[in-house]
Amino acid sequence: MEDILAHSPPLPLSIGHDEQNHGLTAKHEEGILIALQYRDRVRRIHLRIPVPGLQRLITAMDGAFPVLEYLYIMPRTRPNTRFTLPPTFQAPHLRYLVLQRFTSPIRSPLLTTAIGLVALSLRWIDPSTYLHPGHLLQTLSLLSQLKSLEMGFCSPVPNNNIERQLLHTPMITHATLPSLRWFSFWGVSAYLEALLPNMTAPLLRTFRLHFFNQLSFPLPRLLQFMTTTESLIFRSAKFLFHDEAVAVFVQPHEGINLINFSIDIPCKHLDWQVSSMAQIFNVPSPLSSTVADVDLDYREHSLSPAWHNQADRMQWRQLLRSFSNVKTLRVHSGLIGELSRSLRSDGDPPLELLPHLEELICPVGSRDGETFAQFIHERELSGKPVNLTEKIFPVGRNSYEFDSSAGVIHVGPDPHPVS
Repeated sequence: MEDILAHSPPLPLSIGHDEQNHGLTAKHEEGILIALQYRDRVRRIHLRIPVPGLQRLITAMDGAFPVLEYLYIMPRTRPNTRFTLPPTFQAPHLRYLVLQRFTSPIRSPLLTTAIGLVALSLRWIDPSTYLHPGHLLQTLSLLSQLKSLEMGFCSPVPNNNIERQLLHTPMITHATLPSLRWFSFWGVSAYLEALLPNMTAPLLRTFRLHFFNQLSFPLPRLLQFMTTTESLIFRSAKFLFHDEAVAVFVQPHEGINLINFSIDIPCKHLDWQVSSMAQIFNVPSPLSSTVADVDLDYREHSLSPAWHNQADRMQWRQLLRSFSNVKTLRVHSGLIGELSRSLRSDGDPPLELLPHLEELICPVGSRDGETFAQFIHERELSGKPVNLTEKIFPVGRNSYEFDSSAGVIHVGPDPHPVS
């Protein structure tokens, strides 16, 4: 192969190997190492292979790659090893960068020179190599062409550790990302709350959050940040209470597949799932007040008594109170009893909760004559009647998939721009 490359025209090189298709043999590895020596011709590198071979190939990526536009490096398994880019590695024309299980990639000279990046994905950052939010913002402030940003930690960084670090090193950098359309984050709420006040993304269209399970979810800056974006539109919210996690998917309109905002948390018990979502949305926001349709979906195929701990009535009311302009509420059959109890006023003003609700929809045959009867009667007396409807379709009609390796729920196809 070396002779072929040495005597071939100086055409661009694309280096790639994905063990999902075939294993990495010694011959394949030797060929890649030879190709990497022709740095001024390598335009694309895509490596998804086991750790030993991957480590050797990363080590060989030293020096400048002047025409490299695409770099994707991902181990095939979850190794204890954390990778580090060679300190001399530079690619000034890099456009797409995906790195998984690398230590402190933000501090690499690569990212201080690749200012033309349009897609940046840093997955499963090791918390032991703590990435200070200020350092991330300094790098992001250079990437004015960035359209897609994905970053995630492989395990939780304790919130109190982050808060203590921020006290010692306050952030002074503000990052404006005028081209950013996609932002996905895996981590804890304190880290995100530290980033958002110092970050502006006016054209953000898709915002996906994957939180580790934690005791509380104080996120006042999250909803404030979203009010500064022009493209995040809240019209329809779908909550999924799954036996592995809880998630909410927000869409610009009911009935379309586009999801422009989502949050998921890997926690098992229903009472904690409801409490987590109630905490997240317990901040007055003009965004949540524009939601007109709410679905309460429930994945009941693998229920167990230990999972279905009845949620506190006040937790349900706190969650629903955040959506003050809802006109249509759809309830899965598995949640009918809980919602029927929670919607009763029991001494509270009858229009305190869902004052503009017009239609309450349940699956056919999911209730008896007493279900929601008191709520419907109270709304009639208040002059704001609600139409109680049964429909044949199942409320949980979306295609959900729980990704156990990442601890997240996906709904429908994932339109992530980086492949």
